[in-house]
Amino acid sequence: MYSRTEPQETKKDRLGNPLAEALPYARGKILSDTQDDLRKLSKAWRLISKRIEEQGLRSVFNFSGLERKIVLPSGSEDPLDDEISPALFFDKLRTVALSHLGGNQEVHDVAVFNRMAAATLATHLALVRPGEVVLGVSASYSHPTVVRAAKLAGAKFVDTKGWDAFATALRREEKVSLVVLTRMAVTYDILPLEEMTGIIRLAKTRQIPVYADDAGGARVGPAVLNQPKMLELGVDVGATGLDKYGCKGPRAGLMAGEKGIVAKIRAKGFELGLEARPMLYGAIVRSLGAYHPSKVLSLVETTKLVGVELRKRFGKRLVENAVTAQLLAEDILEIAMERAKVTSSPIVPYEATLLRRFRCFCCAITASSQCTSPGFPLGQVTFWSSSSPQTR
Repeated sequence: MYSRTEPQETKKDRLGNPLAEALPYARGKILSDTQDDLRKLSKAWRLISKRIEEQGLRSVFNFSGLERKIVLPSGSEDPLDDEISPALFFDKLRTVALSHLGGNQEVHDVAVFNRMAAATLATHLALVRPGEVVLGVSASYSHPTVVRAAKLAGAKFVDTKGWDAFATALRREEKVSLVVLTRMAVTYDILPLEEMTGIIRLAKTRQIPVYADDAGGARVGPAVLNQPKMLELGVDVGATGLDKYGCKGPRAGLMAGEKGIVAKIRAKGFELGLEARPMLYGAIVRSLGAYHPSKVLSLVETTKLVGVELRKRFGKRLVENAVTAQLLAEDILEIAMERAKVTSSPIVPYEATLLRRFRCFCCAITASSQCTSPGFPLGQVTFWSSSSPQTR
């Protein structure tokens, strides 16, 4: 347990590289900051454009694992209009969203943000004051967007791992104004139901609101581990992403929770331009309507099959849990160093996850699997497989 916004002993990765501020991995000379990440993304766009120009759209396959698109039904007359679409679809959206997340229309409401990070940021800016404490809890560590949101709100952020560390921190900290509970962490480790129940109950004894950062856990928890839906856990408010784990997009942060809290967060989001474009509401209704837990179970089943084949090649380096098979960034770099017969590297593990030949090999060996490094890779290559290309 540690505070990620206070001075602390510098943490390092397995190869001795100091971790970047608010990130679980080290930055290198090639990808030294977010501007470099965006330049990398621009390069990828140019390569994709060139391939489409030469071989057509069907020559490009999405192995990111993220479904960030809108597919309109044949003959659809959906108005892609920010004024008309919400008039036609918002009531339907509320109904299907609350069903998806385990809510009650008499108690709960929904709001839609342009992505998960926006929902998390609006929550912090609406519920947290400068000088207060945000307490994060997960099975490993909170997402960097949570750390950044707390910092932008002027709060002290204290991250904890599991029930015991959370309870200790809550006893010690006097100004906790928000608890951020992450059911499934970036590492794909999942909090047991009994720990989540205890965390939520303890927060309520202090009358502290609990925000669920349930990006993918909102579907993985109920479908794979038979856990309750997000609002059935007893959290006050939470959000999930619609571009991953059985949903077909569009990219958006879907929030649901107690009406008064959602109203406050929604208003803050609108003030700062964090809301999703209302023209997307029809696509969101269709996406949620098409979701079924069997899609997540299929993903996990295929992942396990891929994991069996990967273990034959990578042995103990392959890390598996209930839903994924992973090659950690340190292992990827070490494999490359062993093949090159060198003992030191000019790049850091995060940069090694982008090694072209290695990633092409992984995608080839997994055939139709998703090689998942969502958004900007968080220091690992994760295999989350399906029978057709789709991801957080």
